[in-house]
Amino acid sequence: MNKLKLIIKREFNAKVRNKSFIIMTILTPFIVVGMSVLIFYLSKANDNSAKTIAYIDDANLLSKEVLKDSKTIKYIKLTNVSSADVKKQAMDKDYYALLVIPKADSLEILAKNIQFFTKKTPNMMLVESLEKKIETTIRNKKLEILGLDSAKIEKAKIKTNFNLSTYSGEQSSKFINGAKIAFGSLGGYILMMFIIIYGNSVMRSVIEEKTNRIIEVIISSVKPFQLMMGKIIGNALAGLTQFAIWGIMVMILFAVASSFMGLNMGEMQQAKVNPEQMQMLQDLTTSGKIAKVIQELPITLMTILFVIYFLGGYLLYSSLYAAIGAAVDSETDTQQFMMPIIMPLMLGVYVGAFSVISDPHGPVATIFSMIPLTSPIVMLMRVPFHPPAWQIAVSLILLVGSFIFTVWFAAKIYRVGILMYGKKPTYKEIFKWLKYK
Repeated sequence: MNKLKLIIKREFNAKVRNKSFIIMTILTPFIVVGMSVLIFYLSKANDNSAKTIAYIDDANLLSKEVLKDSKTIKYIKLTNVSSADVKKQAMDKDYYALLVIPKADSLEILAKNIQFFTKKTPNMMLVESLEKKIETTIRNKKLEILGLDSAKIEKAKIKTNFNLSTYSGEQSSKFINGAKIAFGSLGGYILMMFIIIYGNSVMRSVIEEKTNRIIEVIISSVKPFQLMMGKIIGNALAGLTQFAIWGIMVMILFAVASSFMGLNMGEMQQAKVNPEQMQMLQDLTTSGKIAKVIQELPITLMTILFVIYFLGGYLLYSSLYAAIGAAVDSETDTQQFMMPIIMPLMLGVYVGAFSVISDPHGPVATIFSMIPLTSPIVMLMRVPFHPPAWQIAVSLILLVGSFIFTVWFAAKIYRVGILMYGKKPTYKEIFKWLKYK
């Protein structure tokens, strides 16, 4: 045990004292926050760029009430211009776009023959907005022709929102389910990134020591299993330290950017959602329902299971990374062995996300939350939806059992591979290593 502690301490110190580790620990939060601020301002500048849209209305369909000028868009109606000359005039005056509404025998034909010209690919949100305005105008015209009152029809519309709850009485909503999916998916993505980043770190550490022949000296004093576990745990502690620093620094930097630069992140979000979504969000905020949603989430259970699955998933995959590092002589030789490790991770993230969104208790989500290579990610996504306790128990038992088997399997490869040099191993040779005593 003392030797294991020494290896863990050595790996941790070697990692955190590395110049690249220190530099990336400090720089990464600044890069993340800086990119976020840059994207916000570029999006805002792009949305606020002034656009002039010319239009010709041969059908006398539109009024000034329909096409109102805004801060970013100005509408100019072209009159006494033939359809043949209208495009030339729009190009000469460098208008952003030209909207042409021709005469037609019926509104149905008119709706299919409206044209929208631009020099380059147009802003699709702008196109969609114009289409909706003109569609509403044509619909109201059609209702008048049919002798129907469009105002009364609009007044008769009633929005329906189901009051969602389970048979046991647990209240839910679309917002609550969305929040649960967001929490679960965030946990799954963090775990995947942690495994990829620090699993590779374990593998590189093994390859480096093997290449420098330091491993031959170390292996004379400790068992290969102790050495492998020490590397895995030491790198995990260094990674958790780095993640904690990143989290604290990102929150501080966002707070400073928001106050010092007058940054209003809500403006960008408001521009990307429709009025109904904004109204729903405001209602939830003012009524205190968001706080209630957070309180109803199984935060304690999620935290405990996040730690368990996080450690279980990391240890499971890191032992495989360590075995790969021991089996090869250089990082370029690892490519043939990486795909079997990366594929379950990707499968867990994408299959888990789609299956949990559609049905968190369905057969696909349930099965993948039991398979040890995908359960750390998929079950984390399911936990906010209260999966049955027996499923969590079975998933954990299988994960722990697989971890023990994987460590045994990886240690068999590790003890032989760390002393093998000069030859690229094949899957067949690695299988033979498992039989060595």
